[in-house]
Amino acid sequence: MKEIYEAIERSAIRIRHAIENDDTGYSDNANKTGDIQLKLDIKSDLIIEEEFAKVNTVKELASEEKDNVEVLNPDGRYLIGYDPLDGSSLADVNLSVGSIFGIYEDDYSGNSLKSAVYVVYGPRVEMVIASEENGVEMFRLDSNNKFNFIQKLQLNERGKLNAPGGTQKNWEPHHKEMIDDIFKDGYRLRYSGGMVPDLHQILIKGGGLFSYPGTSDVPKGKLRMTFEVFPFAFVFEKAGGAATDGCHRVLDLTPAHIHDTTPCFFGSKNEVDRVKVCYERN
Repeated sequence: MKEIYEAIERSAIRIRHAIENDDTGYSDNANKTGDIQLKLDIKSDLIIEEEFAKVNTVKELASEEKDNVEVLNPDGRYLIGYDPLDGSSLADVNLSVGSIFGIYEDDYSGNSLKSAVYVVYGPRVEMVIASEENGVEMFRLDSNNKFNFIQKLQLNERGKLNAPGGTQKNWEPHHKEMIDDIFKDGYRLRYSGGMVPDLHQILIKGGGLFSYPGTSDVPKGKLRMTFEVFPFAFVFEKAGGAATDGCHRVLDLTPAHIHDTTPCFFGSKNEVDRVKVCYERN
């Protein structure tokens, strides 16, 4: 696993340089789910593939930017599902973006996750690693391109932040009522449109709720299990929180294919319990 973390560190340093110096415009390509790829998406994907190709324990890669899995080492142990640059459309307006990695064994189901990592590219570059052995640890990149341990992350039973995703006019009535009630209880709105920085903020600030529900136009939600939802569900559980699709634990789900999506809610246990009460009665 150490070699995988080191490959992610090398990738993060190179992606940070690309964000700071490369073209942030759109390419002529679309990914599997129809999103027009930014040039930074393609560059970040290439960087990550190059770095993981050096790690013999990595069997294959599944990227949000590729239609199919790519086999690197048939005798390898781990499968990597990753989003090379989540929220990349925010880079041109200089907001934080990130990379997300799920490290799997055997298959890409939630219960096959062995570790999860994400990197935030903001005013500072920070990497968060979640594992069975060490919980959730945050590292920060210094001027010598070294990631230094900063702190362990642990959620409170209840938080103060609310990050509601999805187009509001397409929310189901019960979801809108729940979100409105949360705000009435004094929660503060914190939503940038970037999954990585928004979830990172909830973790750093000790709790809250991030939601991306199924909507009338996208009933199964927009976020992808393999690349985004499972890794963050793993992080939140290891930090003492929870993740649900509204009724089920996220990590008990199995995608029909690597680009499969699901509604998802991440947060402190209090907020996730509140989601489940709302969704189980509707």
